Amino acid sequence: MELIQAAPNPFGGVVVDPGALVGDASRFREQLARSLEAWRADDYKVVWLEVPISRAALVPIAVDAGFSYHHADASNVLLTLQLEAGAFIPPYATHYVGVGGVVVNDANELLVVSERYKEWNPYRKGFSFKLPGGALRPGEHVAEAAVREVYEETGIQTRFESLVCFRHWHGYRYGKSDIYFVCRLSPQSSEIVMQEEEIEACVWMPVEEVLGESSIGKFTRDIVRAAIDSSGISPSPMEGFSDAEKYEFFMPPLDYSV
Repeated sequence: MELIQAAPNPFGGVVVDPGALVGDASRFREQLARSLEAWRADDYKVVWLEVPISRAALVPIAVDAGFSYHHADASNVLLTLQLEAGAFIPPYATHYVGVGGVVVNDANELLVVSERYKEWNPYRKGFSFKLPGGALRPGEHVAEAAVREVYEETGIQTRFESLVCFRHWHGYRYGKSDIYFVCRLSPQSSEIVMQEEEIEACVWMPVEEVLGESSIGKFTRDIVRAAIDSSGISPSPMEGFSDAEKYEFFMPPLDYSV
């Protein structure tokens, strides 16, 4: 019986071609057993097996053969098997990435929102204001996400100015870690059009009121201060990384003539 179609990767592993997986469970079980024997003989360290959802019936067979789950998305599940004890398997994504926008208008008012669905607190009455923002989408830059999220939640059009600070914490959603970027944005419009599905209130609030309002979390007050007191760092190109769709750098401008 022929082996499962696969190719080596640069790290001593072998990567199965998901498009070549057979649909018959019995045949796959036999193919997998023979293939594992051959890959061990060839001193491969790790087997990477991506199973499309149309072949989901093959997953239990792979697990019986010693494979473990690595990660899954809407259409595939990736399993791995260490053929060499202790072989390194890079972990999948461990972090969420979010953005918050500090938007201050010419009247020294800060754009703030109160989420409709937030953690319930019996001691907190009324609105709980915070910066507009949210999570990055796959393949989206920080600057793009900040502008998009502010517009979606508030209807305010903005221009990205700089990255002010970021926060890193652990034990977030699904046990993952979270990085939250705080961005300075300049407003390009003033009329609020609130996203009612997620937001229960959205206002321009005087900065002095924000900084002195006890109902606004200390974290929000501190990052607003940071954004006001610091110019931050702006997007800056780096020589050798010219693909703007792929790369995003924040740093002081580099002088390549030196």
